[in-house]
Formats: sequence, C-alpha cells, structure tokens
Amino acid sequence: MSRSKPIKFEHMDYYIELGLNISHYRKRLGMTQLELAEKANISRSFISVIEAASIIKPISLEMLFCISDALGIKPDALLKFPD
Repeated sequence: MSRSKPIKFEHMDYYIELGLNISHYRKRLGMTQLELAEKANISRSFISVIEAASIIKPISLEMLFCISDALGIKPDALLKFPD
C-alpha cells in the first residue's frame, strides 16, 4: 500500500484571497457565516473553512456561483485579487 503525497497547491495565495473576498462581501452586507451558508445552501462550517486564511480549501465553480448569488454579486468580484 503506497502512501499518497500531500497535495501541493501552486496557487495557495489565490485560495486565501478568495476566502478573504468572501468574508469581506459577507461582512459588508452585515451577514453572519450562518446566514450566508443558509442562503448559499451549504454548511456554516464549510463557509468558515473557506474564509479561514490558515486553511486552503478548494471549492468548485458551482460553489463559487452559489456563494456569489447569495452575496448578490457577480462571481468575478470574488476572483479579483490585489497585485
């Protein structure tokens, strides 16, 4: 039985920025993580993990679209990162 190698994320900074952007837009609307999770039809703990800068959590495009819909913004707003 072979051991699997840990996943190496080449774009770690982007995952962190994505989480920070989600947190920013959520807070700007005065929403809690629970409110966003319910609106996006996902768990609060999943939102928490996505927003945590110390955790790298890949998400699907479908999840990105659900979160952006719940925040009332276009998906590309969540993908705008500072240079």
